[in-house]
Amino acid sequence: MYIAIAILVFGFLIIIHEFGHFMAAKAFNVRVVEFSVGMGPRLLKKQGKETLFSLRALPIGGSCLMEGEDEETQDPRSFTAQTRWKRFIILVAGSFMNFLTGAVIVLILTSQAVSFGSNDLAAFAGDFPHQGEAGLMVGDKIISINGERIYYSNDFITFMEFAGGKPVDMVILRNGGKIALNNLQLRKEIYPDYSETEPKYGVSFERISATFGEKLKYTAYQTMNFVRMTRVSFAMLFSGSAGLKDLSGPVGIVSAIHEEIGKDEKATTTEKLYSVANFSAFIAVTLAVMNLLPIPALDGGRIFFMIVTFFIEKIIRRHVDPKYEGYIHTAGFMLLLGLMAVVMVNDVVKLFNG
Repeated sequence: MYIAIAILVFGFLIIIHEFGHFMAAKAFNVRVVEFSVGMGPRLLKKQGKETLFSLRALPIGGSCLMEGEDEETQDPRSFTAQTRWKRFIILVAGSFMNFLTGAVIVLILTSQAVSFGSNDLAAFAGDFPHQGEAGLMVGDKIISINGERIYYSNDFITFMEFAGGKPVDMVILRNGGKIALNNLQLRKEIYPDYSETEPKYGVSFERISATFGEKLKYTAYQTMNFVRMTRVSFAMLFSGSAGLKDLSGPVGIVSAIHEEIGKDEKATTTEKLYSVANFSAFIAVTLAVMNLLPIPALDGGRIFFMIVTFFIEKIIRRHVDPKYEGYIHTAGFMLLLGLMAVVMVNDVVKLFNG
């Protein structure tokens, strides 16, 4: 079941992404040669008025192939014949649709909320060891943990988990003034008055009533927080705190969806679907961000080269043949396929070892 759910999630997000490119291209009267979902050999195809619609064997990508995308052509409806601002909108449209989809999913999930946990401390467990003027006090507003801004109680949990039990640097707001609490050793422990079985941090937060305005605010925050999580993940990768073994592709995401469905045996079907929907929103926003990175073969890479060629053409005062950019994107695409293969093998190994 979870494999089917994962395929549906991927397929939906791919279709949404490519549909964004497709609609933007049509809005500017650009000829779309093929709209495909998946990669590899075609399983199904249908010729439209001018566009071939196809379903391919591997559900790990898709494309909206436009006339003259990587080659010189005299067709006035080709992609390269359009002005740069039109090409920019067409290229950004796919990520915009993924981002919008993530935001809509979050809004739907948030619409059911009664309240949200704020970043204002409301109470402590009976034997919480860090109470007092030198530590934390009721009424304190937690501003940041290890430099990351805290807006809601969920952020507190997230960045405490990222700390991995190590001391944290925390900034709080108390009586209108900011106080830095450095090397604060806040660990999960069993607090009998909080939980007799599950370790907790021993703090609780004030609740915010989920008015319509607060729901919109939380939706905007949560969507942008997904962007932050992507940035934090990249920072961990480049700093060495996370490695290639921690990257996940389609197989890893299938496994993650399985965990979301089965991690709580007592959870109702509605609660499990909520978890999967929230995870799907995160994947949608992550795909939006990833596609805008300045990497060859991705939309961000095409935008980057469009900017670079603009300055080159200003300097050399002649048109740069799109085929050269096509060579770079082809090479980048092959490297991405290689990385995807490595990540997939890594996911399979983790799946069997887990």
